[in-house]
Amino acid sequence: MSKRNSQSAKSAAREKLRIERERQAKRDRIKRQVIVAGGIVAVLAIAGGVGYAVVQNNKPGYWEAAKDDKLVKPANTTGADGTTVVLGKSTAKKTLVMYEDPRCPICAQFEQTVGSTVKKDYDDGKFKIEYVGATFIDNGSPGEGSKNALSAMGAALNVSPKAFLEYKTALYSAKYHPEETDDKFKSDDYLIKVADTVSALKGNAAFEKAVKDGTYDKWALDMSAKFNKSGVQGTPTLKMDGKTLTGSDGKNAPMTVADFTTAIGKALAA
Repeated sequence: MSKRNSQSAKSAAREKLRIERERQAKRDRIKRQVIVAGGIVAVLAIAGGVGYAVVQNNKPGYWEAAKDDKLVKPANTTGADGTTVVLGKSTAKKTLVMYEDPRCPICAQFEQTVGSTVKKDYDDGKFKIEYVGATFIDNGSPGEGSKNALSAMGAALNVSPKAFLEYKTALYSAKYHPEETDDKFKSDDYLIKVADTVSALKGNAAFEKAVKDGTYDKWALDMSAKFNKSGVQGTPTLKMDGKTLTGSDGKNAPMTVADFTTAIGKALAA
């Protein structure tokens, strides 16, 4: 097990980063005071401070370091890095590719409005679903919730495709999905609380351990890298046969049942 793959290690890493930021802030204040004092001593102090800051800034954070963890691929995945997630009946001839970020508010809106229709069509065998997870909101609204939630989704996928899809639905639900600026998904305990609404995950010790240990953190980062290489500019994005499905505006994803039904009907008939 990676030395970072434990709840205590994750907490310790985050606490260490917090302490380092406080120390660096103190150093910055001292540098400004020295500059005001002027003279050659100030110049030397600044040079030393800058050199130290460069070293500190080059130290990896928790998620940066997780890139070097041993890759653990969830069950029900394929590909060298396990980032090909295709679910559904083998008899379904076409595949709906869904690009989503766990923290994305528009994804939550889509899932809450159109999700049940997607599920019915999927259950009826009209298409398979290929899932591609993104984590870019962690950069725009600084945090780690997208990455952490994606890792937890990997743990759910390891249980079963059904558990994965039900957990995804729960995470996007009106009850549990936070505002975009609220990094609630960074909490393992919160992710487990949401998972308790899914029968296959409730009280599932193996799932909970995987979430707390960060077993699929490396996998989540690899999945995010796959999204980044896809050329897709935002979420949610839906594709079939390489073509993007849009609503009546011809630009954005179909955000109503009527628009989705029309778009998927055309895609399936093509």
